[in-house]
Formats: sequence, C-alpha cells, structure tokens
Amino acid sequence: MGALEIILGILMIITSLVIIAIVLMQKSREGGLSGAIAGGSDTFFGKNKGRTIEARLAKITRYVAIVFFVLAIASTLLLLFF
Repeated sequence: MGALEIILGILMIITSLVIIAIVLMQKSREGGLSGAIAGGSDTFFGKNKGRTIEARLAKITRYVAIVFFVLAIASTLLLLFF
C-alpha cells in the first residue's frame, strides 16, 4: 500500500463523515401533521432564515459529494493502473 492510497483513503473517510454530518443537520422536507397544525415557521422571517440555511447546507452537501466521488474515482484509477 502506497502513501498515496493511504492519503486517498483517509480523505474519503473524512469526506464521508462530513457528508453524514451535513445531511443529519438538514431539516426534513415534510413537516408532517404537527407542522400543518402548529405552523410555527410560517412567519416571514422564519421562512427566509430557514431557506438560506437550508440552501447553504444543500450547496455544501453538493460540493462535498462531488469531492467524494472524485476521490473515489481517483482511488479506483490508482488501484487499476499503478
């Protein structure tokens, strides 16, 4: 096992843990019955704040997932050709 394989493996583990943490921080898409009855976030300021945080988390998730897939492809090519 070369040093590059170990580094790629460690980076893949770190990015996978980051993806898990970010996905767990995101809010569920459906409010369920309690969201329909309570309507706690139906205020103007609550909606806008939630959208910006959710949008940022979605964007971060997208970029970290791209990094993860690039690392996975790089490690596969490294194992196949070197």
